[in-house]
Amino acid sequence: MRAGAAGFLLKDTAPGDIVAAIRTVAAGDPVLSPAVTRRLIDQATAGGDGGDGGRDDVAARARARLGMLGDREREVALAVGRGLPNAQIARELHLALPTVKTHVSRILTRLDLNNRVQIALLVHDAGVR
Repeated sequence: MRAGAAGFLLKDTAPGDIVAAIRTVAAGDPVLSPAVTRRLIDQATAGGDGGDGGRDDVAARARARLGMLGDREREVALAVGRGLPNAQIARELHLALPTVKTHVSRILTRLDLNNRVQIALLVHDAGVR
């Protein structure tokens, strides 16, 4: 969103909803999938004290979760956070494509995440590149 996106939909969004979202964005209004909206609300209320410490708490928790990963898994997670597809991650990290897929699966399992978007959000929350 900071890079200028006017909306975000998950890949399982129904085709009719995608068309409606495009029309909404074209009209100048933002669009977010309900799951993304829930995540943003959860993050906004995470600090509890209403002060600036909330963002720091979110970042610290995200960094701690990334710390649960092995070195190579962390490299793969950071690449996912940059939006790279598996094939490009494999090339950049000099890994076989099935190895990258295995690392992504392990990251999802270890961190109790459901998809690559959640990995990317965690990397973003951690403020690491």
